[in-house]
Amino acid sequence: MRRRLAALLIVPALALTATACGSDDGKDKADKADSSASASPKAEVPKAVDTAEPMPTVKGAYGSKATISLPKGEPSGKFVVHTLSEGTGAEVKKDDMVSMNFTGKIWKGAKDLGTTYGQQSNGQIVTAGSASQLPAFSQAVVGAKEGSRVLVVAPPAAGYGSQGAQQYGITGTDTLVFALDIGKIVRDSGQKQAAIPSDLPQIKADAQAPAKITVPKNDPPAKLVDKVLIQGKGAEVKSGQTVSMHYSGAAWKLNQGKEKAELFDSSFNTGQPFQTQIGKGQVIKGWDTGIVGKHVGDRVLLVIPADQAYGDQNKGKTLPANSTLVFVVDILAAH
Repeated sequence: MRRRLAALLIVPALALTATACGSDDGKDKADKADSSASASPKAEVPKAVDTAEPMPTVKGAYGSKATISLPKGEPSGKFVVHTLSEGTGAEVKKDDMVSMNFTGKIWKGAKDLGTTYGQQSNGQIVTAGSASQLPAFSQAVVGAKEGSRVLVVAPPAAGYGSQGAQQYGITGTDTLVFALDIGKIVRDSGQKQAAIPSDLPQIKADAQAPAKITVPKNDPPAKLVDKVLIQGKGAEVKSGQTVSMHYSGAAWKLNQGKEKAELFDSSFNTGQPFQTQIGKGQVIKGWDTGIVGKHVGDRVLLVIPADQAYGDQNKGKTLPANSTLVFVVDILAAH
């Protein structure tokens, strides 16, 4: 399904939410660790502790690349989340979406995993407590305050699991070490979805799973709808930026009057957000028009007429020709 969607949205490549750890010297390097990657589904994430010997040390101030020094000896095997400096902002609660930056290393061999600093971004976005994201990030931010720097020592069960992540040089036995800088909450768990007029699709998207879309019996609107359902607190999305999003999509006419629309695709099918340059013709016109000007943390209902989607092209049984498209989109990051 993901390969199919890439063709549908005319995107040359897909990437994970945390676009990359950058290089540790400011030069371009291959993409490194990623905040949206999942740990092994069979691995139970251990309960975090504040300290466990031996402990790495971290130098550097909040808001800049950290210097991580690793001690001699083997890691304890415990999941350590230790506050190095506490911020003065709001406390991050489960299901909050929060920005962060990080510097990382693999314990064995002290191999660098890079840093997000120097990437000219507004930080990466993690959903606090999310089971679908790397526990080293998603679990570690829960309870931290905005503006804090946190040391994380993550055994495999809190990292990439027993399968590791070969693309980053991480094996299934590697312990990872991160210095996390907790940024601003871009959407808090208490925010409620705005009411949707009855002549538009109704959306239920509370879980980290494909959204439930219910299409009404009436005809679709003739013009693009780009209604913000939840207002984020992050930066405005600008044309030309690379944007990471979770989405679910369905065809209007095919699903009219059904209790639950049959989705033609959803980013949650793979657990990885969808990433693209926005506003520059890399996706269908309705996405370019509807997403530019929104904000990180927004949830957006897009209803896209066929002339701003695929026109008379038949894209398969769940996406016939001349379809008005319905999307619910969560904007996770933009840089």
